[in-house]
Amino acid sequence: MNGLTVPGLVEAAAERFGDRVFLRMGDTTRTYAQTRDAAATMAGSLAAHGCRPGDRVAALLSNRIELVDLVLGCAWLGAVVVPLNTALRGGSLRQVLDTAQPQFLYVEAELAQEAVASGHRGAVWVAGDEDVPRPGAAEALPPAPVRPQDTAAVLFTSGTTGRSRGVRCPHAQFVWWGRNVSSALHLSADDVLFTCLPLFHTNALNTLAQAMTVGASCVVGGRFSASRYWSQAADARATTTYLLGAMVPMLLAQPPGPQDRAHRATRALAPATPGPLWEPFCERFGVTVVDGFGSTETNLVIGATAEEGRPGTMGSVRPGFSARVVDAALAPVPDGTPGELLVRTRQPYAFCTGYLGEPEPAPDSWRRTGDRVIRDPDGRFRFVDRIKDVIRRRGENISSYEVEAAVRSHPAVAEAAAFPVASELAEDEVMVAVVVRPGMVLDPADLARHCAHELPAFAVPRYVETVPALPLTETGKVRKAVLRERGVTGGTWDRAVGKALPQVG
Repeated sequence: MNGLTVPGLVEAAAERFGDRVFLRMGDTTRTYAQTRDAAATMAGSLAAHGCRPGDRVAALLSNRIELVDLVLGCAWLGAVVVPLNTALRGGSLRQVLDTAQPQFLYVEAELAQEAVASGHRGAVWVAGDEDVPRPGAAEALPPAPVRPQDTAAVLFTSGTTGRSRGVRCPHAQFVWWGRNVSSALHLSADDVLFTCLPLFHTNALNTLAQAMTVGASCVVGGRFSASRYWSQAADARATTTYLLGAMVPMLLAQPPGPQDRAHRATRALAPATPGPLWEPFCERFGVTVVDGFGSTETNLVIGATAEEGRPGTMGSVRPGFSARVVDAALAPVPDGTPGELLVRTRQPYAFCTGYLGEPEPAPDSWRRTGDRVIRDPDGRFRFVDRIKDVIRRRGENISSYEVEAAVRSHPAVAEAAAFPVASELAEDEVMVAVVVRPGMVLDPADLARHCAHELPAFAVPRYVETVPALPLTETGKVRKAVLRERGVTGGTWDRAVGKALPQVG
């Protein structure tokens, strides 16, 4: 069996680590051998329910064992899993399902109505029902003859100027994620990995691959809670944790207490942590921050070990990859000069194979990231900002296009532009500038309620400002740089306080 496929990774881990605990989720504990058997029988159950190799199975499931079973069972069968953000609602859910065109949809009971309303035309399986695919409900199947370049999963990431795009993630990409990150973190079979990040994102999915690579145990928790995080890490007996940069200031904002160091964790993979917070975080919690650059489309291209890390930097180019910083004409810029980050891999199929409905890029081609960075003379990279209009809030990438579509669907709105403004945390808040239809009055609170029916909660705008007209270029494009520079002003409505901010002067 090819070692660069998910079934190959599962089989090899079961042979090497057998009765060692692989996964703990809630009341469920699985060894490596049990995980392999669950994948094989889940594949049989999927097949008995009509799923075939190449079929797409979408999932609206939170962090629960059914989602892990579905991910591994689909890979074993040669089907393609499409884990979706459970916060998707209304038009945003319809859009991703229209793009993915899954034959099957596996949902939690409380999301079944959303699934029906989405217009999905295939079968709907509700978690917890008796007649749904589940391990042990059918004969085990041998692993399908999948190839490293075959798609294992489609993960949706927000676009910057268009709709959310489905990233085709090949089998080999997950295997390389496991190898690259476990190497950077110096993981071993003695480690316990704790994540409460959602399994519909690449970060948490790849934690499973890291554990399988070295024989570590993985504990998957529920939704992130700043007040309970270190107690949960202690209960998991975690040695390594996984955070998003925005979570670091949330944890530091909690009142100090005995739980701060009553755990075994020594390192946290926490990309995009602000440099000034590295030392306070380590001093208070005894945990070293490890940064790096990777994305749903790529891999751990840039990173540093816990010993090599330097606050405010992402690290250096990792073995098997190349990176360069370029100007708008894609010409390389000197060290110390901001530019867009381009990346390339020499590891077979370590990057995505493109987006649904779009041509496949050459495996050895340079990939644009849309991130503005600086390369220092010592080879370390520093993140500057995002080049395009993506907004990042609470660890989620938000498409301004989709926010604008939801805002414009309000009957009082003529035009809208969504853009990021500074947050009290490490990331962005969502602001919209709105042109009201002639003769109508817009209640910002009503607009926010309207958006809550069309967008995930994290994408609902916090700030709303009505303007007589949007600033446009000569070709009719919105000059968002002007809006970002002006930002929140006196008179801007703030959803957090439910009223307009006071005028200044």
